[in-house]
Amino acid sequence: MLREPPFTIGIEEEYLLVDRETRDTAQEPPDEMMAACAAKCDDQVTPEFLRAQIEIGTRVCKNVAEARDELKHLRGTIVEVAGEYGLAPIAASSHPFANWHQQKRTSKDRYAALETAMQASARRLLICGMHVHVGIDDDELRIDLMNQFAYFLPHLLALSCSSPFWEGQDTGLQSYRLTVFDGLPRTRLPESFSSFAEFERHVAVLVKSGVLEDSSKIWWDIRPSSRYQTLETRVMDVCTRLEDSLTLAALTQCLMRFLFRLRRGNQRWRNFANMLIQENRWRAMRYGCDGGLIDFGISQVVPYQSLLDEMLDLIAEDAEFFGCTAEVERARDIVTRGNSARRQVAAHAQAIEAGASKEEALRGVVDMLIKETAMDL
Repeated sequence: MLREPPFTIGIEEEYLLVDRETRDTAQEPPDEMMAACAAKCDDQVTPEFLRAQIEIGTRVCKNVAEARDELKHLRGTIVEVAGEYGLAPIAASSHPFANWHQQKRTSKDRYAALETAMQASARRLLICGMHVHVGIDDDELRIDLMNQFAYFLPHLLALSCSSPFWEGQDTGLQSYRLTVFDGLPRTRLPESFSSFAEFERHVAVLVKSGVLEDSSKIWWDIRPSSRYQTLETRVMDVCTRLEDSLTLAALTQCLMRFLFRLRRGNQRWRNFANMLIQENRWRAMRYGCDGGLIDFGISQVVPYQSLLDEMLDLIAEDAEFFGCTAEVERARDIVTRGNSARRQVAAHAQAIEAGASKEEALRGVVDMLIKETAMDL
Protein backbone atom coordinates (compact mmCIF):
# COMPACT_ATOMS: atom_id res chain seq x y z
CA MET A 1 0.00 0.00 0.00
CA LEU A 2 1.17 3.52 -0.79
CA ARG A 3 2.83 5.06 2.27
CA GLU A 4 0.99 8.10 3.65
CA PRO A 5 3.00 11.34 3.75
CA PRO A 6 3.23 13.37 6.97
CA PHE A 7 0.98 16.18 5.62
CA THR A 8 2.57 18.64 8.04
CA ILE A 9 1.75 22.29 7.42
CA GLY A 10 3.68 25.54 7.49
CA ILE A 11 2.24 28.98 6.84
CA GLU A 12 3.97 32.09 5.52
CA GLU A 13 2.18 35.44 5.64
CA GLU A 14 3.23 38.86 4.40
CA TYR A 15 1.92 42.07 5.98
CA LEU A 16 2.12 45.76 5.15
CA LEU A 17 3.32 48.13 7.84
CA VAL A 18 1.30 51.33 8.12
CA ASP A 19 1.72 54.58 10.03
CA ARG A 20 -1.06 54.80 12.60
CA GLU A 21 -1.35 58.57 12.13
CA THR A 22 -1.39 58.87 8.32
CA ARG A 23 -2.58 55.30 7.62
CA ASP A 24 -0.15 55.29 4.70
CA THR A 25 2.57 52.67 4.36
CA ALA A 26 5.60 53.04 6.61
CA GLN A 27 8.20 53.51 3.92
CA GLU A 28 11.14 53.51 6.35
CA PRO A 29 10.29 51.42 9.43
CA PRO A 30 13.06 51.58 12.03
CA ASP A 31 15.70 48.87 11.77
CA GLU A 32 15.45 48.35 15.51
CA MET A 33 11.76 47.46 15.14
CA MET A 34 12.57 44.68 12.69
CA ALA A 35 15.39 43.47 14.93
CA ALA A 36 13.07 43.38 17.95
CA CYS A 37 10.47 41.36 16.04
CA ALA A 38 13.09 38.89 14.86
CA ALA A 39 14.55 38.52 18.36
CA LYS A 40 11.15 37.82 19.93
CA CYS A 41 10.22 35.33 17.22
CA ASP A 42 13.45 33.34 16.85
CA ASP A 43 14.11 34.83 13.41
CA GLN A 44 10.72 33.70 12.08
CA VAL A 45 10.14 37.33 11.05
CA THR A 46 12.01 38.68 8.03
CA PRO A 47 11.92 41.77 5.80
CA GLU A 48 10.47 41.52 2.31
CA PHE A 49 11.26 43.15 -1.04
CA LEU A 50 9.87 46.54 0.02
CA ARG A 51 10.67 48.11 3.38
CA ALA A 52 6.97 48.57 4.11
CA GLN A 53 6.54 44.77 4.03
CA ILE A 54 7.24 42.19 6.69
CA GLU A 55 7.00 38.39 6.46
CA ILE A 56 6.41 35.68 9.05
CA GLY A 57 6.78 31.93 8.79
CA THR A 58 5.54 29.32 11.20
CA ARG A 59 7.54 26.31 12.23
CA VAL A 60 6.55 22.93 10.83
CA CYS A 61 3.17 22.12 12.41
CA LYS A 62 1.48 18.73 12.69
CA ASN A 63 -1.99 20.25 12.59
CA VAL A 64 -3.99 23.46 12.53
CA ALA A 65 -4.05 23.69 16.32
CA GLU A 66 -0.26 24.02 16.35
CA ALA A 67 -0.39 26.48 13.46
CA ARG A 68 -2.88 28.61 15.41
CA ASP A 69 -0.47 28.92 18.33
CA GLU A 70 2.34 29.87 15.96
CA LEU A 71 0.33 32.48 14.07
CA LYS A 72 -1.02 34.02 17.26
CA HIS A 73 2.51 34.43 18.59
CA LEU A 74 3.95 35.80 15.35
CA ARG A 75 1.11 38.18 14.45
CA GLY A 76 0.75 39.26 18.06
CA THR A 77 4.43 40.07 18.35
CA ILE A 78 4.40 42.24 15.23
CA VAL A 79 1.27 44.05 16.43
CA GLU A 80 2.88 44.69 19.81
CA VAL A 81 6.33 45.73 18.62
CA ALA A 82 5.11 47.82 15.69
CA GLY A 83 2.74 49.63 18.05
CA GLU A 84 5.72 50.80 20.12
CA TYR A 85 6.91 52.72 17.05
CA GLY A 86 3.54 54.17 16.05
CA LEU A 87 3.05 51.55 13.34
CA ALA A 88 0.67 48.64 12.76
CA PRO A 89 0.61 45.63 10.43
CA ILE A 90 -2.31 45.08 8.08
CA ALA A 91 -2.94 41.61 6.67
CA ALA A 92 -4.18 42.70 3.25
CA SER A 93 -2.77 41.92 -0.15
CA SER A 94 -2.85 45.55 -1.25
CA HIS A 95 -2.99 48.89 0.54
CA PRO A 96 -6.16 50.94 -0.02
CA PHE A 97 -4.34 54.06 -1.23
CA ALA A 98 -0.52 53.79 -1.03
CA ASN A 99 1.48 54.54 -4.18
CA TRP A 100 4.03 51.97 -5.32
CA HIS A 101 6.22 54.69 -6.88
CA GLN A 102 6.94 56.06 -3.40
CA GLN A 103 8.08 52.79 -1.80
CA LYS A 104 11.67 51.98 -0.90
CA ARG A 105 13.36 48.68 -1.54
CA THR A 106 14.96 46.64 1.22
CA SER A 107 18.74 46.79 0.95
CA LYS A 108 19.65 43.19 0.13
CA ASP A 109 21.63 41.83 -2.79
CA ARG A 110 18.94 39.38 -3.88
CA TYR A 111 16.31 42.14 -3.92
CA ALA A 112 18.61 44.42 -5.88
CA ALA A 113 19.15 41.63 -8.40
CA LEU A 114 15.39 41.08 -8.65
CA GLU A 115 14.79 44.77 -9.34
CA THR A 116 17.55 44.87 -11.95
CA ALA A 117 16.12 41.86 -13.74
CA MET A 118 12.41 42.69 -13.49
CA GLN A 119 12.47 46.51 -13.47
CA ALA A 120 9.01 48.08 -12.93
CA SER A 121 7.40 44.64 -12.72
CA ALA A 122 9.29 44.19 -9.45
CA ARG A 123 9.14 47.78 -8.20
CA ARG A 124 5.35 47.74 -8.15
CA LEU A 125 5.16 44.62 -5.94
CA LEU A 126 3.39 46.47 -3.15
CA ILE A 127 1.40 43.29 -2.58
CA CYS A 128 1.29 40.54 0.03
CA GLY A 129 0.34 36.89 -0.09
CA MET A 130 -0.11 33.77 1.99
CA HIS A 131 1.75 30.54 1.26
CA VAL A 132 0.81 27.17 2.73
CA HIS A 133 3.33 24.32 2.72
CA VAL A 134 2.10 20.74 3.07
CA GLY A 135 4.66 18.05 3.86
CA ILE A 136 4.84 15.39 1.12
CA ASP A 137 8.11 13.46 1.30
CA ASP A 138 7.84 11.65 -2.03
CA ASP A 139 8.91 13.59 -5.12
CA GLU A 140 6.73 11.66 -7.56
CA LEU A 141 3.70 12.08 -5.32
CA ARG A 142 4.37 15.80 -5.03
CA ILE A 143 4.24 16.21 -8.80
CA ASP A 144 1.14 14.05 -9.15
CA LEU A 145 -0.73 15.95 -6.43
CA MET A 146 0.38 19.30 -7.87
CA ASN A 147 -1.15 18.35 -11.22
CA GLN A 148 -4.46 17.43 -9.60
CA PHE A 149 -4.57 20.20 -6.98
CA ALA A 150 -4.47 22.95 -9.61
CA TYR A 151 -8.23 22.51 -10.09
CA PHE A 152 -8.91 23.70 -6.53
CA LEU A 153 -6.70 26.81 -6.59
CA PRO A 154 -9.51 29.20 -7.66
CA HIS A 155 -11.72 27.83 -4.87
CA LEU A 156 -9.09 28.76 -2.27
CA LEU A 157 -8.34 32.13 -3.85
CA ALA A 158 -12.00 33.16 -3.74
CA LEU A 159 -12.14 32.76 0.05
CA SER A 160 -8.90 34.65 0.62
CA CYS A 161 -9.34 37.76 -1.57
CA SER A 162 -8.16 40.90 0.22
CA SER A 163 -6.92 43.32 -2.46
CA PRO A 164 -9.83 45.27 -3.99
CA PHE A 165 -8.14 48.70 -3.89
CA TRP A 166 -5.07 49.96 -5.73
CA GLU A 167 -3.67 53.48 -5.33
CA GLY A 168 -6.97 54.82 -3.99
CA GLN A 169 -9.20 53.24 -6.61
CA ASP A 170 -11.76 50.48 -6.23
CA THR A 171 -10.48 48.18 -8.97
CA GLY A 172 -13.70 46.18 -9.24
CA LEU A 173 -11.61 43.06 -8.59
CA GLN A 174 -11.50 41.25 -5.28
CA SER A 175 -7.90 40.14 -5.85
CA TYR A 176 -6.07 42.86 -7.72
CA ARG A 177 -2.84 41.46 -6.27
CA LEU A 178 -2.63 38.75 -8.91
CA THR A 179 -2.83 41.21 -11.78
CA VAL A 180 0.36 42.73 -10.35
CA PHE A 181 2.11 39.47 -9.55
CA ASP A 182 1.23 37.97 -12.93
CA GLY A 183 3.49 40.60 -14.50
CA LEU A 184 6.47 38.51 -13.39
CA PRO A 185 7.65 35.50 -15.41
CA ARG A 186 7.02 31.93 -14.23
CA THR A 187 3.78 32.82 -12.42
CA ARG A 188 0.11 31.77 -12.79
CA LEU A 189 -0.93 28.12 -12.98
CA PRO A 190 1.70 25.38 -12.92
CA GLU A 191 2.67 23.25 -15.85
CA SER A 192 1.57 19.61 -15.78
CA PHE A 193 4.34 17.01 -15.59
CA SER A 194 4.32 13.22 -15.91
CA SER A 195 7.11 12.80 -13.36
CA PHE A 196 9.42 14.66 -11.02
CA ALA A 197 12.28 13.93 -13.40
CA GLU A 198 10.41 15.72 -16.19
CA PHE A 199 9.91 18.73 -13.89
CA GLU A 200 13.64 18.74 -13.10
CA ARG A 201 14.57 18.53 -16.79
CA HIS A 202 12.50 21.61 -17.56
CA VAL A 203 14.02 23.52 -14.66
CA ALA A 204 17.49 22.47 -15.79
CA VAL A 205 16.95 24.12 -19.19
CA LEU A 206 16.31 27.47 -17.50
CA VAL A 207 19.18 27.05 -15.05
CA LYS A 208 21.65 26.05 -17.77
CA SER A 209 20.59 29.01 -19.90
CA GLY A 210 21.30 31.36 -16.98
CA VAL A 211 17.71 32.57 -16.67
CA LEU A 212 17.42 31.46 -13.04
CA GLU A 213 19.58 29.94 -10.30
CA ASP A 214 17.18 27.24 -9.15
CA SER A 215 13.48 26.37 -8.90
CA SER A 216 12.93 28.86 -6.08
CA LYS A 217 12.56 31.46 -8.86
CA ILE A 218 9.52 29.62 -10.21
CA TRP A 219 6.53 31.43 -8.72
CA TRP A 220 3.57 29.36 -9.86
CA ASP A 221 0.30 29.32 -7.89
CA ILE A 222 1.46 25.94 -6.56
CA ARG A 223 4.95 24.50 -6.78
CA PRO A 224 7.22 21.83 -5.32
CA SER A 225 9.29 23.74 -2.78
CA SER A 226 12.98 23.98 -3.62
CA ARG A 227 13.94 24.04 0.07
CA TYR A 228 11.58 21.59 1.71
CA GLN A 229 9.81 18.36 0.87
CA THR A 230 6.52 20.19 0.54
CA LEU A 231 3.95 21.32 -1.96
CA GLU A 232 3.58 25.07 -1.59
CA THR A 233 0.34 26.81 -2.53
CA ARG A 234 0.92 30.47 -3.40
CA VAL A 235 -2.31 31.58 -5.11
CA MET A 236 -4.01 32.98 -2.01
CA ASP A 237 -4.21 36.57 -0.88
CA VAL A 238 -3.21 37.05 2.74
CA CYS A 239 -6.27 36.70 4.98
CA THR A 240 -7.02 39.71 7.16
CA ARG A 241 -8.45 37.63 10.00
CA LEU A 242 -6.20 35.02 11.58
CA GLU A 243 -8.95 32.41 11.81
CA ASP A 244 -9.58 32.77 8.07
CA SER A 245 -5.90 31.98 7.46
CA LEU A 246 -6.30 28.81 9.48
CA THR A 247 -9.39 27.85 7.49
CA LEU A 248 -7.46 28.16 4.23
CA ALA A 249 -4.54 26.18 5.66
CA ALA A 250 -6.91 23.45 6.86
CA LEU A 251 -8.64 23.26 3.47
CA THR A 252 -5.26 22.97 1.74
CA GLN A 253 -4.08 20.20 4.06
CA CYS A 254 -7.34 18.25 3.74
CA LEU A 255 -7.52 18.56 -0.04
CA MET A 256 -3.97 17.22 -0.33
CA ARG A 257 -4.88 14.16 1.72
CA PHE A 258 -8.13 13.68 -0.19
CA LEU A 259 -6.20 13.54 -3.47
CA PHE A 260 -3.72 11.14 -1.89
CA ARG A 261 -6.58 8.87 -0.82
CA LEU A 262 -7.83 8.81 -4.40
CA ARG A 263 -4.41 7.73 -5.62
CA ARG A 264 -4.10 5.08 -2.93
CA GLY A 265 -7.40 3.66 -4.22
CA ASN A 266 -6.11 3.69 -7.82
CA GLN A 267 -8.27 6.70 -8.67
CA ARG A 268 -7.49 10.33 -9.37
CA TRP A 269 -9.08 13.73 -9.79
CA ARG A 270 -9.50 14.60 -13.42
CA ASN A 271 -6.81 16.85 -14.86
CA PHE A 272 -8.42 19.83 -16.59
CA ALA A 273 -6.76 22.06 -19.15
CA ASN A 274 -5.18 25.22 -17.84
CA MET A 275 -7.43 27.30 -20.09
CA LEU A 276 -10.44 26.09 -18.08
CA ILE A 277 -8.85 26.46 -14.65
CA GLN A 278 -7.52 29.87 -15.68
CA GLU A 279 -11.09 30.98 -16.37
CA ASN A 280 -12.10 30.06 -12.81
CA ARG A 281 -8.95 31.73 -11.51
CA TRP A 282 -10.05 34.93 -13.23
CA ARG A 283 -13.58 34.61 -11.85
CA ALA A 284 -12.18 34.18 -8.33
CA MET A 285 -10.01 37.29 -8.82
CA ARG A 286 -12.96 39.29 -10.13
CA TYR A 287 -15.83 38.13 -7.94
CA GLY A 288 -14.33 36.24 -4.97
CA CYS A 289 -17.11 34.04 -3.61
CA ASP A 290 -19.86 36.22 -5.06
CA GLY A 291 -19.95 35.38 -8.78
CA GLY A 292 -19.71 31.61 -8.89
CA LEU A 293 -17.22 29.34 -10.63
CA ILE A 294 -17.59 27.07 -13.64
CA ASP A 295 -18.51 23.45 -13.01
CA PHE A 296 -16.62 21.91 -15.92
CA GLY A 297 -18.65 18.70 -15.76
CA ILE A 298 -21.90 20.46 -16.65
CA SER A 299 -20.40 23.54 -18.39
CA GLN A 300 -22.29 25.96 -16.16
CA VAL A 301 -21.39 28.72 -13.70
CA VAL A 302 -22.44 27.40 -10.30
CA PRO A 303 -22.86 29.45 -7.09
CA TYR A 304 -19.71 29.29 -5.02
CA GLN A 305 -21.63 28.04 -1.98
CA SER A 306 -22.71 24.93 -3.91
CA LEU A 307 -19.16 24.14 -4.95
CA LEU A 308 -17.97 24.72 -1.39
CA ASP A 309 -20.59 22.32 -0.05
CA GLU A 310 -19.37 19.64 -2.47
CA MET A 311 -15.74 20.29 -1.56
CA LEU A 312 -16.44 20.04 2.18
CA ASP A 313 -18.24 16.74 1.60
CA LEU A 314 -15.21 15.40 -0.27
CA ILE A 315 -12.79 16.23 2.55
CA ALA A 316 -14.99 15.48 5.57
CA GLU A 317 -13.02 12.30 6.33
CA ASP A 318 -9.73 14.19 6.10
CA ALA A 319 -10.91 17.05 8.31
CA GLU A 320 -11.88 14.49 10.95
CA PHE A 321 -8.49 12.78 10.56
CA PHE A 322 -6.61 16.05 11.16
CA GLY A 323 -9.01 17.31 13.84
CA CYS A 324 -9.86 20.45 11.89
CA THR A 325 -13.55 19.99 11.06
CA ALA A 326 -14.45 23.28 12.76
CA GLU A 327 -11.84 25.15 10.75
CA VAL A 328 -12.90 23.84 7.34
CA GLU A 329 -16.59 24.34 8.15
CA ARG A 330 -15.76 27.97 8.94
CA ALA A 331 -15.35 28.48 5.19
CA ARG A 332 -19.14 28.73 5.07
CA ASP A 333 -18.94 31.71 7.45
CA ILE A 334 -16.47 33.46 5.16
CA VAL A 335 -18.92 33.15 2.28
CA THR A 336 -21.79 34.44 4.41
CA ARG A 337 -20.08 37.48 5.96
CA GLY A 338 -17.82 38.12 3.01
CA ASN A 339 -14.10 37.73 2.51
CA SER A 340 -11.81 40.65 3.36
CA ALA A 341 -12.19 42.27 -0.07
CA ARG A 342 -15.97 42.42 0.14
CA ARG A 343 -15.83 43.80 3.68
CA GLN A 344 -13.33 46.47 2.64
CA VAL A 345 -15.47 47.64 -0.26
CA ALA A 346 -18.58 47.66 1.96
CA ALA A 347 -16.80 49.69 4.67
CA HIS A 348 -15.67 52.23 2.07
CA ALA A 349 -19.17 52.53 0.58
CA GLN A 350 -20.77 52.95 3.98
CA ALA A 351 -18.34 55.73 4.88
CA ILE A 352 -19.03 57.59 1.64
CA GLU A 353 -22.77 57.22 2.18
CA ALA A 354 -22.35 58.66 5.67
CA GLY A 355 -20.70 61.77 4.23
CA ALA A 356 -17.01 60.94 4.42
CA SER A 357 -14.67 62.17 1.71
CA LYS A 358 -12.95 59.60 -0.49
CA GLU A 359 -9.71 60.05 1.44
CA GLU A 360 -11.46 59.70 4.80
CA ALA A 361 -13.25 56.58 3.62
CA LEU A 362 -9.98 54.98 2.49
CA ARG A 363 -8.32 55.77 5.79
CA GLY A 364 -11.32 54.17 7.45
CA VAL A 365 -10.66 50.98 5.47
CA VAL A 366 -7.11 50.98 6.81
CA ASP A 367 -8.48 51.34 10.34
CA MET A 368 -10.72 48.33 9.72
CA LEU A 369 -7.75 46.32 8.46
CA ILE A 370 -5.64 47.27 11.49
CA LYS A 371 -8.41 46.12 13.80
CA GLU A 372 -9.18 42.86 11.99
CA THR A 373 -5.51 41.93 11.61
CA ALA A 374 -5.25 41.97 15.41
CA MET A 375 -8.49 39.99 15.91
CA ASP A 376 -8.44 36.42 17.19
CA LEU A 377 -5.14 36.99 18.96
